Amino acid sequence: MNATTRLRHLLFTFLLMFGVAHAQTYPAKPVTVVVPFPPGGSSDVIARLLNAKLTDAFKQNFIADNKPGAGTLIGTTYVAKAAPDGYTLLLADVPFTVNPTVIASANYDPVRDFTPITIVGASAQFLYANPTRMKSLAELLAAAKAKPGQVTMATAGNGTTTHLMTEMLQAGAGVKLLQVPYKGSAPALNDAAAAHVDAVFSTLASAAPLVSAGKLRVIAVTSASRLPQFPDVPTFTEVGIKDLVVEHWWGLLGPAGVPRDIVQRLQAEIAKAVAAPDVRERFNALSVEPRTSTPEQFRDLVDSYGKRWARVVKENNVKVE
Repeated sequence: MNATTRLRHLLFTFLLMFGVAHAQTYPAKPVTVVVPFPPGGSSDVIARLLNAKLTDAFKQNFIADNKPGAGTLIGTTYVAKAAPDGYTLLLADVPFTVNPTVIASANYDPVRDFTPITIVGASAQFLYANPTRMKSLAELLAAAKAKPGQVTMATAGNGTTTHLMTEMLQAGAGVKLLQVPYKGSAPALNDAAAAHVDAVFSTLASAAPLVSAGKLRVIAVTSASRLPQFPDVPTFTEVGIKDLVVEHWWGLLGPAGVPRDIVQRLQAEIAKAVAAPDVRERFNALSVEPRTSTPEQFRDLVDSYGKRWARVVKENNVKVE
């Protein structure tokens, strides 16, 4: 073995030992999980459930940091620019893949600029109506056909998933709705519950308290088939709107370049957290299916959703100022 070969061997051994030590000592300080939404929504609830489990597993605090605003751009770009050391993570959901297709100021690439770790759960989207105004999907569509542009549909904001689903609903049913954009799903749901608007799309994780209180009624679901929890609620496919099958997911990512060993440790512990009986019980109560993935599977999901929403934007000529 010559001197050059020996040096390379020693360097490789050092790097290997350093990587093992790095993985074993992470995290050496608190980890911030950025939630790009206000407190109280589905992403916030999911982040705090997982943070409690990860804090116990790693013996280090995992802290939720709500950074809402600009359609999730504030929190998302904050993480994209953070150091790729595993101490700043993002609890992302579907808008993470939508924004680059509709918002010019969304100067990030969801695949290139982030390190995927794992998805943590998935859910159908639901269409809710104020029960004093609409009692079924058939009633809503009949009213929209009879009075074009007068049935009001709240969205979480221009360019959001709920905006794009409303565009898909209009195109598929051949109706014209009056869209009312809000700054997030919570105010949109609250105004629907107060009968200021007729209907609204959202996950059950966000709307559950209002549904339980009888202030909102579930009138349709974006799953491919009816859900056991809501056997009387039709899918959009049943009424001929075949493209409106949408699964909403949540997942954890870091900035691009997070070391592989840290990603693997996080993925393993998150999988244990999601499998915990108490977490599964909370998820199921919110109609969220506990689910994890490999980083590669999550990257493929992000890529496919980005392409799908770009197609929806183009087909419906969606523009966001």
